[in-house]
Amino acid sequence: MSFQAYLDNIEAKTGKSPADFRRLAAAKGFMAGSKLRAETKAGAVVAWLKQDFALGHGHAMAIVALLKGKQGDAG
Repeated sequence: MSFQAYLDNIEAKTGKSPADFRRLAAAKGFMAGSKLRAETKAGAVVAWLKQDFALGHGHAMAIVALLKGKQGDAG
């Protein structure tokens, strides 16, 4: 599955775009500017996404990659 397909599936499941996840992660204190804080562990982000959005591990890791700066739909 392509990275964009992961993002499309996540948006279909949650109703949240990549831009929404960036904003939500910033509100949680996970972001420094437009990227994930260096000290933020992927496991903390994955736990949040699993709890709040019922994402599976692979889909949560796609959001981690997005937050680290991998390009996806600007949403």
